[in-house]
Amino acid sequence: MSQILIVGASGTVGSQLSEILKSKGQKALRATSKTTLESDQVHLNLVNQSGLEKAFENIDRLFLLSPPGHTNQNELLAPLVDMAKKKNVKKVVLMTAMGANAVDTSPMRQAEIKLEKSGLKYNIIRPNWFMQNFNTFWIQGINNDNKIYLPVGKAKGSFIDARDIAAVAAELLVSHKFDNQDFDLTGPEPLDHDHVASLISQATGRTITFQDITPEAMRQGLLQAGLPKDYSEFLITILGFFKEGYSARTTDAVEKITGNKPRTVKQYTIDYKSAWTK
Repeated sequence: MSQILIVGASGTVGSQLSEILKSKGQKALRATSKTTLESDQVHLNLVNQSGLEKAFENIDRLFLLSPPGHTNQNELLAPLVDMAKKKNVKKVVLMTAMGANAVDTSPMRQAEIKLEKSGLKYNIIRPNWFMQNFNTFWIQGINNDNKIYLPVGKAKGSFIDARDIAAVAAELLVSHKFDNQDFDLTGPEPLDHDHVASLISQATGRTITFQDITPEAMRQGLLQAGLPKDYSEFLITILGFFKEGYSARTTDAVEKITGNKPRTVKQYTIDYKSAWTK
């Protein structure tokens, strides 16, 4: 049986991926920066690389993602790719973000190139904006003010459910059908934030609306929430790309890989309505 190391296992996608793999009878080992470990966890700190060698003991497949809160993703991920090569890992699935390949000099793209040139069998998945952002990162405005606050205007995004991203990653980890390919992952349709607000309203019985804000207001909110300045600037930049229309594109990758159509935002709001129910 394969033993799969999941880097980013506590995150939105990684936690879902761990459950899917276990349901398929796969042995998944969850990497964590903590030192007090559960039976299916192993210590690994991406920032200082502590635990790196031990984390790869008896590992033959690897899932890793571009870590949130950091802008030097290539520096953090390169040692993992090197270790995967050293340990002759059979398959690596890297998750970055849709648009990461637009500029070869960007840190995310540098991490992708590192993997592409490693000689390892790989897949790169680039999901669009997560639906789950509305029940995590943007939830304070929704629950406190009945508002979705973002500097994106009327632009649309083909939001994707993290459960579908995890399903894609699980399939790619255990199959060689799509080796050495990259995929942009999206939901089924582009929606603007007014539409998303109306769907949350329908699911919860509340009246939620979208309010466009300035990039500066967004920046101040991110900094007040404790995000590092460089990462806050990174988020402002990619929200700017959203506003320019770059997130509206759709692909058929989820269905192509998993055999299932991606979930709609409407289904997501029904499934997660308790997050916004006061």
